[in-house]
Order: sequence, then structure tokens, then C-alpha cells
Amino acid sequence: MASFSVSAPFVCLILVAFLAASVQALVRPQLDAEAQPPSGLITVPLDKQYVPVVRNNRTVMYKTAYFGNIFVGTPAQPFTVVFDTGSGHFIIPSSKCASEPCGLHRRYQRNESSSAVDIDHDGNEVPADIEERDQVSVAFGTGEIVGEFSRETVCFTQGGMSDAASEGSGETGSNVSLPGAAGADCTRVRVVFATEMTEDPFSAFEFDGVLGLGLEALALDPEFSFMGQIMRLNTLMDASFGVFVSNRDDVASEITFGGHDPRRVSDELQWASVHKPELGYWLLKIRGIKVGGEPLELCESGDCVAIADTGTSLLGVPKNAAQHVHWLLARNVDGNPDELDCRGHQGPEIEFDLGDFVVTLGAEEYSRPAGLRVVTNATNETQFICRAQLLPVDEGAALGDKAFILGEPVLRKYYTAYDWGKSRIGFAHAVQPEAADPDSPRTHRIVGAPPAELPTPTVVYI
Repeated sequence: MASFSVSAPFVCLILVAFLAASVQALVRPQLDAEAQPPSGLITVPLDKQYVPVVRNNRTVMYKTAYFGNIFVGTPAQPFTVVFDTGSGHFIIPSSKCASEPCGLHRRYQRNESSSAVDIDHDGNEVPADIEERDQVSVAFGTGEIVGEFSRETVCFTQGGMSDAASEGSGETGSNVSLPGAAGADCTRVRVVFATEMTEDPFSAFEFDGVLGLGLEALALDPEFSFMGQIMRLNTLMDASFGVFVSNRDDVASEITFGGHDPRRVSDELQWASVHKPELGYWLLKIRGIKVGGEPLELCESGDCVAIADTGTSLLGVPKNAAQHVHWLLARNVDGNPDELDCRGHQGPEIEFDLGDFVVTLGAEEYSRPAGLRVVTNATNETQFICRAQLLPVDEGAALGDKAFILGEPVLRKYYTAYDWGKSRIGFAHAVQPEAADPDSPRTHRIVGAPPAELPTPTVVYI
């Protein structure tokens, strides 16, 4: 039995964040939430989960997760997964997993699928009843999974499974031509079926697994790469996907395969080439960063980088610069209000120069909703301070100590398109839909939504 280890340092599956409820500062057209996407695109609506973070018996923030449906095996077994551009493997729980986190989620039933082929690390078929199998361990921030390998049929729609099933049974190679229209919905890919999952963080999550959409270099083998397999086996499909994050809970966020959704953008996509694609990340070179119009010294030499990561809820800042950036983004609020949503209070802009265009974030995107009330004991004077919500990014061997993460705050303001064929990322201001029709069937669900009242400030005595 062989064992392998994979680390995914930037796949902090679900990180702390609040969604901005304010309207984008840029005035642009509103979209009918019930309008249909263009034909030829495969659109997956995304559910959303809020997970409270409690300290001293008080909820101080919420984690957020976006996840959608995927179908595995023949006949189809449904699962919910986070579509994560920061990782490279498709991972779901196996029926072999007896740990408590697995019991809280759907588990893949190997014996019920006629299209499964059990394999070792090298992709060679092994008997289905073998006791000792090659395994892989994958680290996700505070947690870890251990799993075995199989080659399986994976579809976006449950209906696509029936036509693809006849092509999937018994084959051992990856050169499969899936049939006709159903082929666009399905592919064959190596899947990691988890036999162990740590309680932290997986017990708290509503979704079952993770579908990695990183570049092929993040995967153990090209056949583990979901997008790579789609492109190899569905040659007529556009080699890109797009991500839309809604700024309101009554309208679904979406991921679209086979191209981007033009309904979701207010202007032309601006493209930036992936920097060092051999690393496997959707990585961009940053020419410079300004905060409040002033250059950030850390990036003045032009060697900062940023990862576009759909699995990260915050704006990630290098750990060695996080305190300084926090200081630059903090602002006093006159009048010491009793309560205030800091996302609506003016603050400096952050500008990321990506070469041919600039990505800009305002206070409504990066701010913590709750303010900080600072009481000076000696004078009993108080200050109300609005702060940013940032993720300190540890130094990595491959990316160095100048790596940023463009997580949910960027994805909420900008529609992002990921061109697998040309190794580039497109940005355009997102068109946020109007409120959904209350009489229309809901295509998504919201789990654990926080109360609507204004956040209570945190009080600190000095």
C-alpha cells in the first residue's frame, strides 16, 4: 500500500467573511433574476451557508460557503460540492468512512455504481475487493482528509448520466468519447473518495465535498484534473468557466461551464495571463497596489502576486504586511454612533494593478460589518473605528512572502472568467440582479442566515 500527501495551503475551504449588502458604488443596469442563461452554457446555481464563529458566548462573525450539485456514478448519486479554483482534486466522502464528519454527509456507495473502476496511484486498475489500497492525504487549512482512488463518471446534471453510462462501465483509460449532447454534461475523472475526515472543519459544513478547478499542476496526475478531463473528452466545449457571486441571498450565485454568462457583466472582460501556470494556481502578477491612492511599499518592486480563489471568503494579505494594511484601512467614525454597519461608511480604496487594467475594492467590499468601540479608561473617552476584514497569508515555498488572495470581496464586485485553454483570467464588473420573484420556485437555499439587525460593536478598554 502506497501513501501520498498533498497540501493545499490556499484552499482555506471556507474562511471568515461577511457579505456586503450594500449596492455597488458603480451604477450599472440591473438584471432580471429569473432570466434564462444563453443556450450552450451549463449553469449550476449555488447554495449558501453561514457558519457562526462564537467567542465568549458571542457570535463575532460568520463563515460562508457556496456549493452546488454534482452527480457521480451510474446510476447517479447526487452530492453537493464547493467549486474551488484553489485546489486540484475532486473529493467526496466514501461509504468506507466511519468518522463522524462523514456520517453527516452523503457518502458514495461504490457497490451501487456500474461505472466505477478502482485504481492505484498510477491509474492501474485494482480489484474492487482488495483490502489495502493506495491512499492520499490532503490538507485543507485546519483539517485533513485521507482517501482512495477510483475512476468515475461525473455529470453536471442527473439526466446526463444515463447516456454517458454505457461509455463508462469497465474502461480503464482516459480516452473516452462521451456521446452526443450528453457528453457536454459528463466526463470521466479520477476521484478521491475520503475514508477519513477530521471533525474540524468538516463537521460544520453543509456541503459534502470539494471539486477542485485549479490548473493541472495542482493535481497528482492530469486525469485527476476535472477541467482537464472535460477539455480532453468534450473537445467541442468551450474551455472556460465563469463565476458570479450574488450580493443578496434571495438571488442565487452561479458557476457556468462552457463559457461565461454575458448577462452577468456590464462591460467587456479584461484579461490577465496566468503567472507561472506550472504552479497550478490561477495566479496573477501584480504590477503594484495602492491604498487610498498611495503605493503599497511591499509591491513597489512589481513582484507581488495574487491568487484568484473561489474557495476563500476574504481578501488575503501577506502576513508580514497584514498589520500595516489593517492600519491603512482603519478609519474613525465621528459622533461615536450607538450602532453602524461599517460596510456603508466611506473608506480608502484598494487598487490592484494587473497590467492592462486595475481591480478596485471599496469599503463596502472589505469592511467588517461591526465596528470597534475603544474606551480610554483614564479619560472615559471613546472612539468608534471601522476596520477591514483581512486574511493573513503565510509565506509559501512556491509563492514566497508577497502573495495576496483575491477571494469573495473581489468575486462579489467582479464577474470572473477562467480560460483554461489560454491560461488567463477575465474580470468585468458584475451585474447584480433585482430581487427574485417571490412567486417563482427557488433554485437555491440559504442555510444559517444571520439576523438582519445592525451588528453590535466590539468594545475594547485601554
